[in-house]
Amino acid sequence: MTPPTSRTWAKRGHTPVIRVRGRSQRRYSIAALTCYKAGERSRLIYRPKRHADHKQGGRRSFTWTEYRDLLTAAHQQLGGPIVLIWDNLNVHKDRRMRAFIDSQDWITAYYLPPYAPDLNPVEGIWSLLRRSSQANTAFTDPDHLIHALRHGLRQLQYRSDTIDGCLTETGLKLTTTHLQPQ
Repeated sequence: MTPPTSRTWAKRGHTPVIRVRGRSQRRYSIAALTCYKAGERSRLIYRPKRHADHKQGGRRSFTWTEYRDLLTAAHQQLGGPIVLIWDNLNVHKDRRMRAFIDSQDWITAYYLPPYAPDLNPVEGIWSLLRRSSQANTAFTDPDHLIHALRHGLRQLQYRSDTIDGCLTETGLKLTTTHLQPQ
């Protein structure tokens, strides 16, 4: 992840130059869920993953089993059913992932329209992360990067008002229907 540069300077008349080290073949991915429930504090559940070198046969993203494990952990942590609203990432729509979701009575899945990142609250989390713990940082090694990512996510995790703001920014509203006991 090459962080955005939010500020730099140079002498008047000189173009600022920012030097970065060569690109590494190492890759990190983060899967995250923003969790909302009326009357409770919002939560952020995430899993970072360090991938093997993709040029040597390593995968460059999360597998469907890793998403499955994240959903199972979220279900245990939240202690209730999950209404999942997902973007159209190919792994989210994988037939094995769909079969898993269909086999669980505690997951209901909906998909956002294609090319609608403005409706996804997690995109707000990534934006906040890039502008805070990632901005203006030249990471010295992969461990420095993952430490900064975890630290930034931990800070956001405890700020339910910020997580609520990410939902508000989408324009979507939290509505609940009262289920009749059976």
